[in-house]
Amino acid sequence: MTSEHPTPEAPQVTVRGEARLEVDPEIARIGVTVGARGTDRGAALADLTRRNSQVLDLVKSYGEVVEKVETGAFSIAPELGRHGRAERVRAYHGRVHITAELNDFTALGELTSRLADLEMTGVDGPWWALRPDSPSYRQARTQAVGEAVQRAREYAAALGTSLSALLELSDTGLIPPPAPVGGMRMAFAAESVDTAPPLDLEPQRQTVTAEVTARFTMQPPVL
Repeated sequence: MTSEHPTPEAPQVTVRGEARLEVDPEIARIGVTVGARGTDRGAALADLTRRNSQVLDLVKSYGEVVEKVETGAFSIAPELGRHGRAERVRAYHGRVHITAELNDFTALGELTSRLADLEMTGVDGPWWALRPDSPSYRQARTQAVGEAVQRAREYAAALGTSLSALLELSDTGLIPPPAPVGGMRMAFAAESVDTAPPLDLEPQRQTVTAEVTARFTMQPPVL
């Protein structure tokens, strides 16, 4: 049985293994905001409902390219007059927020342009990402372990000996790509007659970092 405490007969070496990968994103997310404004509450709500349906129909028309589409916050609120004490409504403002997740970046550029060309519709993004089960995470972990073993072997070789057994391997950190920030914003657009050309979007490379700590016993070196 191998002791977990170092002794002259079973010296130990503890090393850290790291891996840092630059990989292409697998998915892209965009946010869509649909708006409506009118002096009549019912008319504003009807416009908002119609425009929301247009956006959803357009997004869903891309089929399997769109992996996920979700409706987020919805609001419709009155805008009161600035003068006088009476609660006089000047207009009603309505908004619906939608998010979509795509796996085809060529279609993403086309869809983004078409969405931004719709009446009273704004687009934010894209935000590039990896899937939670991306093979890149496994690759990073594997490389980190390999580096730890190689580093321990090099230390042992420097002492003129070799490794005997692995005592402990701990995952000190699998660091996913940072949360997306920024992104482009295409503000509310007026209804257009001409079809907007597809946007040429360059995917942002993702960085995945993994770290492990490993502890090995060595054959006693001759010093």
